[in-house]
Amino acid sequence: MEFVIITGLSGAGKSQAMRALEDFDYYCMDNLPPQLLPEFAELCYESKRDIKKVAVVVDIRGGIFFDALFNSLETLEKKGLKYRILFLDALDNVLIKRYKEQRRPHPLSLNGRLIDGITKERKLLQEVKKKSDYIIDTSKLTIGMLKNEIRRVFVEGGESKKLTISVASFGFKHGILLDADLVFDVRFLPNPYYIKELREFTGNDKEVRDYVLKWDQTKIFIDKLLDMVNFLIPYYIEEGKTQLVIGIGCTGGQHRSVTIANVLYEELAKAGNRVIINHRDARVS
Repeated sequence: MEFVIITGLSGAGKSQAMRALEDFDYYCMDNLPPQLLPEFAELCYESKRDIKKVAVVVDIRGGIFFDALFNSLETLEKKGLKYRILFLDALDNVLIKRYKEQRRPHPLSLNGRLIDGITKERKLLQEVKKKSDYIIDTSKLTIGMLKNEIRRVFVEGGESKKLTISVASFGFKHGILLDADLVFDVRFLPNPYYIKELREFTGNDKEVRDYVLKWDQTKIFIDKLLDMVNFLIPYYIEEGKTQLVIGIGCTGGQHRSVTIANVLYEELAKAGNRVIINHRDARVS
């Protein structure tokens, strides 16, 4: 039997992950107290019903969390009951935004600031995260993207990538990309803006893409960019990073940065990375 324990930061998407697994024929249980994990797992394993896949959400809503969860996991292991842990994570600023949009208090900051509750919960879950089989950072993921990742790992049996790479184009004249880990300036490339026939297009259009990519300096830059990013990815993963934001900037965020960001996205996705694309300042063509 497949037994999946879903846990992670409050607001990171545990309920959405559970609903996705439910759509994939998992029998799901939400908000199970950690102390009851062994008994629930035994019931599922011994059930005469045809239950082959089970997912259970365990988090701090269950009260005393840390010690109870690890004791329960130890009991499962002693009894030979196999399980996998899916950990949902997100950046602090994303969690704060989600809570404010939903006007909900954080479970650990009922009488204080949201960030205090998030910080406390992150510290409590540190060891659980290390023990997890899969880590998904939902900071940049839509519900659809999260469901696709769940499908890839739990239905198609693909490998879970612990690093989500977000490639974003932007225009320097609109302000630098504030959440970027790496920023690359492509204003040295020939600018399609000065070609009258290309000005109203963006890097998402073939005409602009062909123009930007035809130059030798563009081809050399892309090769060096890919070489650097591919070199860095394993080290970011080794350091426990789950979200990498790569910013590609040009003057207005319409032409060169969009083209280069698209190429970087395509190559990283082709190599099997979990990667998403965003054009912050590009108008819809």
